[in-house]
Amino acid sequence: MAEKFIAGTEVTAPVLDSQALPVIEIVPRSAFYDFKAKYAKGGSEHVLPARISQKATQEVKRFALSAHRALGCRAYSRSDFIVDRAGKPHFLEINTVPGMTETSLFPESAKAAGYSFPEMILKVIGLSKS
Repeated sequence: MAEKFIAGTEVTAPVLDSQALPVIEIVPRSAFYDFKAKYAKGGSEHVLPARISQKATQEVKRFALSAHRALGCRAYSRSDFIVDRAGKPHFLEINTVPGMTETSLFPESAKAAGYSFPEMILKVIGLSKS
C-alpha cells in the first residue's frame, strides 16, 4: 500500500468510553517516529494540548469518536492524525489496544483529563466487562 505524504502536525486523540480525551501532539526527537521514538524514554516530545487550532482540535476529537463508535469499541481507543498546514485533519489509524506504559500517550491524555492511572485502569476494566 502506498499513500500520499501529508506534511503537518502529528496528533493523537484517545477516547475513553464515549469521551474524547485531550489531543496530544507527537514530536519525535529523531527524523522518524520509529520504535525508539515511540518507546524509549525521551524518544519523542508530547505536547499537551496539541499546538493546533481549536477548530482542528474539535474535528480530531469528533473523528476519533466516530471511528471509535464505527468499529464498536466500548472501553477505549486511540486515533492518530496528521493535521496539514491548512488545519485539516487526516485520519491515519485507530489503535484499539493503545499502550499503557510510562511513555504511552493514552495514560498521559487521561491524566490531563483528570484521571489518575488507577482510576483510568478501573474505568477501562469496568467498561470491558460483558
